[in-house]
Amino acid sequence: MNANNRRLAGALIIGAVALLLLPWFSLEAGFFSSGWLTSLWSDSANAPALWQVGEHPWLLIAIALFVLCAGCGILPGAARSRLLLLFSALGVLFLVIEGHAIGYSGWSWLWLENRFGALASGQPAMGAGALLLLTTFLLLFSFALAERGVMKGDAFVVASLVLLTALVSIFVLYPVLSMFVVSVQDVDGSFKPDGLISNIQDPSIWSLSCLSGGTCGTAWRTLWLALMTAAGSTLLGLAFALAATRTPLPFKKALRMLTILPIITPPFVIGLALILLFGRSGVVTEHLAALFGIEPGRWLYGLTGIWIAQVLSFTPIAFLVLIGVVEGVSPSLEEASQTLRANRWRTFTRVSLPLMAPGLANAFLISFIESMADFGNPMVLGGSHGVLSTEIFFSVVGAQNDPSRAAVLAMILLCFTLTAFVLQRWWLGGKNFATVTGKGDGGKHVQLPRVLRFGVYGMVIPWGLFTLVIYGMIVVGGFVQSWGLNDALTIEHYVRAFGVSFSDGHLLWSGVAWNSFWTTLEIALIAAPLTAIVGLLTAWLIVRQKFAGRQTFEFLLMLSFAIPGTVIGVSYVMAYNLPPLEITGTAMILVACFVFRNMPVGVRGGIAAMSQLDKSLDEASLTLGANSFRTLRKVVLPLLKPAISAALVYAFVRAITSISAVIFLVSAQYNMATSYIVGLVENGEYGVAIAYSTVLIVVMLLIIGMFQWLVGERRLRRVARPVDMAIPPASTSLTQERAV
Repeated sequence: MNANNRRLAGALIIGAVALLLLPWFSLEAGFFSSGWLTSLWSDSANAPALWQVGEHPWLLIAIALFVLCAGCGILPGAARSRLLLLFSALGVLFLVIEGHAIGYSGWSWLWLENRFGALASGQPAMGAGALLLLTTFLLLFSFALAERGVMKGDAFVVASLVLLTALVSIFVLYPVLSMFVVSVQDVDGSFKPDGLISNIQDPSIWSLSCLSGGTCGTAWRTLWLALMTAAGSTLLGLAFALAATRTPLPFKKALRMLTILPIITPPFVIGLALILLFGRSGVVTEHLAALFGIEPGRWLYGLTGIWIAQVLSFTPIAFLVLIGVVEGVSPSLEEASQTLRANRWRTFTRVSLPLMAPGLANAFLISFIESMADFGNPMVLGGSHGVLSTEIFFSVVGAQNDPSRAAVLAMILLCFTLTAFVLQRWWLGGKNFATVTGKGDGGKHVQLPRVLRFGVYGMVIPWGLFTLVIYGMIVVGGFVQSWGLNDALTIEHYVRAFGVSFSDGHLLWSGVAWNSFWTTLEIALIAAPLTAIVGLLTAWLIVRQKFAGRQTFEFLLMLSFAIPGTVIGVSYVMAYNLPPLEITGTAMILVACFVFRNMPVGVRGGIAAMSQLDKSLDEASLTLGANSFRTLRKVVLPLLKPAISAALVYAFVRAITSISAVIFLVSAQYNMATSYIVGLVENGEYGVAIAYSTVLIVVMLLIIGMFQWLVGERRLRRVARPVDMAIPPASTSLTQERAV
């Protein structure tokens, strides 16, 4: 049996399992409950496709298409691949269309009922059997393309492209399109744009009365806050990067350590620390009242407080973006400028700063999108000054219960971020900022002008000290009885959150936070490796494979980065709350959200790492007879251990600290740590919330340290082999060592 027949037989076996041995529709208790195993052929709710045909006759079409695909295996040559391509494509289209057209009570759309008449029964959402058969049709479609010579007949590459495209379509494009559809749809599925029109025209969204001393609408308020946050974060991030590379400032390692703290901190914790400092009962507020008689105010609860919290949160991220760009400016260009008698100020403004434009644009864009998507800080500090992210939340879960309004607000938010994304690409497009060439460059970076250097110090040192104070408040806040009322030290908050007791010889996790803590770790540990696998596989396809539409493929994959988490959360709720894929309230929707929300970072990291590996390594493996999958597994992946570690760490940390999308997707059974802490804050339990956040920070630091210890630093060196009769004494070999 040749390779083509083996692949076809394997796919057909998977399809047969989907039709005969797995529940066709989704199960109320969940697939992993395993209760369906005992009633697979006796309970219609758990039955496979063949059992369901009597009640749902339209499933005969899917079964017939699968049988036709199986029959293609006996056909010769080109006829087999052509028919297999046709029948598998029809199978995918049929499952997608019938899954959308038929719901619980029959036809999903009124016009279908008017056209074909009412159905005797409807159908639940797709279950394990339906999803596995859909995957089988996609695999058969890929194998047919490979047999026709696509991607040089490499079935693994073709299947990877097809499956990744399908996954991105399902978990990125489909939710966003569903959100647009819901905004113009009535409860019976008919077209009704009244809600869209009325919400678009709502003056509370677009009002510009702030120009005459009033209050701006939510959209303009959010846009102004995002622009101010992006400007502040980019400016401070640049100051930190310049201080670390162009000044003799001491304690630079400590300065870099500050950059990791906001990344592993739940996004609303900084807002809590600001309340402990500047709230009505805060430390600074009480001291000012005692010393100068200043009446405590509510200035922190509004755009000013949100802006301070967001700049504190996003400045380190801007620094991480900018530090590599600032270091990457070639010293020889700066030296050439000074050789031509330009002073330090002119060299910096005319040579160095323009070459930092890509980093500045990326830092501004990331800070802008993060501010737009930020939910935690506006929730804690916003007061009556709501932004789009919080208004979307209250439209979905609040007393309004207005999905159409939530969809409209999410579309406005998406338009803002995509506009910024497109403007950034347009501004940088066609420009060349390359300064590193193949020639040696041993020069040193020019020090900053005196005035600029002291200006950088004036921003970096106070801000660094302020950040230390903020995190000091986070640590201390968990040990204070009741901030502003009773400053006695206590461990009661930690005991309440993570208490452990013994009863009848059994260990009991009696703390209120244990349930969400273990759920968070479980979801994060599942999502992290999946994110790394999808991201690195995608990077390998983009770097190593040439195919039509590669740039479009890459753009679609990076699109989820430009979509704010709030929009992702709302669109997931609207897309997956009804058939064909009903996963709202399950662990699957959280895992899918984390994987496709964080995947772009893994893709970019994988592309950067893979670009450093010479293609001759792959070519040598392929020349020696290994297929592309074996080459990827045996040659490429072992050389990408640092990139794999980085992708795992980032995906794990983001799964624990995300809030903007998670707040819409959690359920009573699967409640994540960040949403649980938000609930504590809303109930005024600041001490327990800070104690929980502190434990999360410590856990994430330990896990990051574990990853770094396991992977270590990779160095390549030459070592001489022992002298023997077979190998001359002068011969050497390349080996790889791990330094911990």
